[in-house]
Amino acid sequence: MSTVIANTQLMKVARFYESTIGKKAVMAVTGLLLFGFLIAHMLGNLQIFLGPAVMNHYAETLHGNPPLLWTTRTILLVSVALHIWASIQLSMIKKQARPVAYVQHTPIHSSWASRTMMLSGPLIAAFVIFHLLHLTTGTIHPQFIPLHAYENLVSGFLAPFAIVYIVAMVLIGFHLSHGVWSMFQSIGFSHPRYTPMIRKFAAIFSWILIAGFISVPLAVLAGLVR
Repeated sequence: MSTVIANTQLMKVARFYESTIGKKAVMAVTGLLLFGFLIAHMLGNLQIFLGPAVMNHYAETLHGNPPLLWTTRTILLVSVALHIWASIQLSMIKKQARPVAYVQHTPIHSSWASRTMMLSGPLIAAFVIFHLLHLTTGTIHPQFIPLHAYENLVSGFLAPFAIVYIVAMVLIGFHLSHGVWSMFQSIGFSHPRYTPMIRKFAAIFSWILIAGFISVPLAVLAGLVR
């Protein structure tokens, strides 16, 4: 009986995902998880301004609990995979709805960020891989020292790595400014009175978040952190 119930529930979930609403819901939920991670990651990075002892202790604490660390990494990996897959399928549905492109298409109500979501997504994915190889595994970091997060950031955020990081974070900022607002839309927060406020909040909060990330390489380049 329990197997039948489980199979029935899985079929309901599968049918829900097959719909456009289901795919948008997956995009919203995974986007929320990834956005939450970015907030936590940014707050962790800002500890560099508290000195090497605090920053390195933060890194040691994270790596000192392998079950929690790998559970978090697994959730993030699954979220990224689902987010990308759902976005690809939604893009395909949109193309199938209009197989013939506009002769002359002039977007009126869409922003540059919304029109470049499908382009910024793959670029951000490529940056994430680069970032992991640079500051997580140290594969492409010539001076990487395990669990020495402070030293790794200072030595890792020299040009040209700092420039790549800053440009990538600006791209992420555009992606987030539309993505966060779109997330609210997908979960039903859509009202003529509140939508402009939500859109403004999404943009402001996203750029504050990006400013926090960018402040670290800028501080290193300026010699404020060494």
